[in-house]
Amino acid sequence: MSWITEYVRPKIRGLLRRDVPDNLWTTCDSCSQMVLTKELRKAQNVCPHCGHHMRVLVNDRLAWTFDNGEFTRIELPLAPVDPLGFRDQKKYTDRLKDARAKSHLDESLVVAHGTIGGHNAVVGVMAFEFMAGTMGAAFGERFVAAARLAILQKSPLVVFTASGGARMQEGVISLMQMPRTTVAVQMLRDAGLPYIVVLTNPTTGGVTASFAMLGDVQIGEPNALIGFAGPRVIQDTVREKLPEGFQRSEYLVEHGMLDMVVARKDLPATLARLIGLLTHAPADVKAPPPKPVAAPAAAAE
Repeated sequence: MSWITEYVRPKIRGLLRRDVPDNLWTTCDSCSQMVLTKELRKAQNVCPHCGHHMRVLVNDRLAWTFDNGEFTRIELPLAPVDPLGFRDQKKYTDRLKDARAKSHLDESLVVAHGTIGGHNAVVGVMAFEFMAGTMGAAFGERFVAAARLAILQKSPLVVFTASGGARMQEGVISLMQMPRTTVAVQMLRDAGLPYIVVLTNPTTGGVTASFAMLGDVQIGEPNALIGFAGPRVIQDTVREKLPEGFQRSEYLVEHGMLDMVVARKDLPATLARLIGLLTHAPADVKAPPPKPVAAPAAAAE
């Protein structure tokens, strides 16, 4: 009896058991359906059951935007760490270390250049995986550097937003990035270069109140939450029931806050067409790749 229980049974269990990776399936945030992670990635993180556009990691966003997934990331300027010596439940410096370890990024904005539909372009992608894409001093430095690079290359700037707003650990310094990024957008306008914003879910707070709503063309991903304060906060303030779909991208298009809502799979073609129209260049013409350059110093504006 002991031979069967101690030897035969474990062998049978070993044959029947299959190790299943923890990340084999992904649950949709909207419809709660289980989707194979491999299939979800092929669909660019769009749920095949309900069409919900899930969040995207920075490198995937860049690969899905540029021609053939080819791009060059630029080295971005640094900013003083923890300028206020802030501490809540833990030190701000410790929070930054944790965010960098988990996301493998050093800040909430990544900038790259390459071609979209054959047109040279500089693209900035906000990383929601880094402290909810919040905006601090380092973000402001990087946004200005992205604008300067676009001007240097005479290319349009495309920014994908995904943020919880200003970074509370930097207090008023974070709020100062709102006018600073606005000045950077004005630099692009003075240079006669297009500035296109793609607002993804969620885009809120000081980001929405500054550069995110200043694009020459405003594009929203389907059903993206876009607003300054959340709907629950607004409803509790005005004490009225909000309209159906309030602060979602489709609602904002109907009320003139966005120009269009574009599905993720159609974004590269749409961006290529818009860049061609705004720069008076024919679409789908292979332009020479931009020369790699170091990020220009982002002086305080």
